[in-house]
Amino acid sequence: MTPTPTIRADAAVIALVGVAHATSHVFHLLLPPLFPLLMPDFGFGYTEAGFLMTVFFAISGMGQAFAGIVVDRYGARRVLMAGISLLAASGVALAVAVNYSMLLLAVALAGMGNSVFHPADFSLLNKKVSASRLGHAFSVHGLSGNLGWAMGATISGTAMAWAGWRGAGLAAALVALCSVAALQVARPLLDDDLPRVGAGGTATGATFAFLGTPVIWLAFAFFLLITAAFGGLQSFSAPVLGGIYGISAAAGVAALTGYLLGSAAGLVVGGFVAVRVQAHERAVGTALVGAAIFASVLASGLPPAWSVIPLMVGIGIGVGLAGPSRDLLVRRVATDSLAGGKASPAFGRVYGFVYSGLDVGLALGPLAFGALLDAGGRDGVLPGVALLQVLAVVTVLSMGRVSPPVRSV
Repeated sequence: MTPTPTIRADAAVIALVGVAHATSHVFHLLLPPLFPLLMPDFGFGYTEAGFLMTVFFAISGMGQAFAGIVVDRYGARRVLMAGISLLAASGVALAVAVNYSMLLLAVALAGMGNSVFHPADFSLLNKKVSASRLGHAFSVHGLSGNLGWAMGATISGTAMAWAGWRGAGLAAALVALCSVAALQVARPLLDDDLPRVGAGGTATGATFAFLGTPVIWLAFAFFLLITAAFGGLQSFSAPVLGGIYGISAAAGVAALTGYLLGSAAGLVVGGFVAVRVQAHERAVGTALVGAAIFASVLASGLPPAWSVIPLMVGIGIGVGLAGPSRDLLVRRVATDSLAGGKASPAFGRVYGFVYSGLDVGLALGPLAFGALLDAGGRDGVLPGVALLQVLAVVTVLSMGRVSPPVRSV
């Protein structure tokens, strides 16, 4: 029998996986704050800027399903370190870019690196952390992602003031290399290397048998919707809020920062909520309805300008509160969809596919909202964000009603 991990061992694993997750999020929010510098230097507009983020998340989304299969076959630790190494390479590619095509190369490398994190992170947390502490583990995992976003924005902001966008790329690469070093030093805690599967291993049909479970597709759709909404806020909140409320660019960045801080606070509280409730779909739905209400009020343009930051904080709190319950709900989806539950050798591929919806949403969101801005539809961005959040609520409540059959893998 596998011994129950101690609190100290659990905390160490949670912290190490959190460091890796934060590193991936540094690269999510590295480019958007640099757009004011990159756009005139390379001569492109909002649509091309949105396309860069689309390439990043499209490659990440497509790669996630494949990464989940690799995690199941060779172990999460190996795959996680390979992904972070690709992120480091993308930072260097950004630093030496001389045209738009090289920017595309940089984001493509980053997308490949980013693809491994959800299947690898969640596989490690489920294998190495006690079940009673998973709610808090998922809370810290989400919080570390928010801290990574803040770090990415900080690196970009500092670069704009001191070293330019090339310095931002090098700084991000250094962060990734430090993360790789930390994971290598802590290898005994995270080691889950698996024996290689020979040619007579899992058949292709059985590998993807879980796709016949409807709740898997509902989970995929939920992530697509909620992150498409976030993609619009992350990439274009500053120009949208500036246009509607007449606030400065600095105030727009402060509003986005408020959103991220609110989300971080929500994640902390959401971890305690997640370990105390059973109907996680209802907890997620309630939190997202609150976020949609705040987004609708902000979209109306009626509140005074001083209320923009508090309203963005409110949206962030709602999204953050939903995070840990969302991840426990997806865990239930994963375990109920596979014979053997948590012990199933296919755990990583389910996580890889479901969370690829996150990247698809983040790929489509910036592209759609960027095109809307270029077409003069600034006032449609925030109502679109609210609508996507409402649709996500409908989807997650549907997940709670569907009882997936156990599938053999």
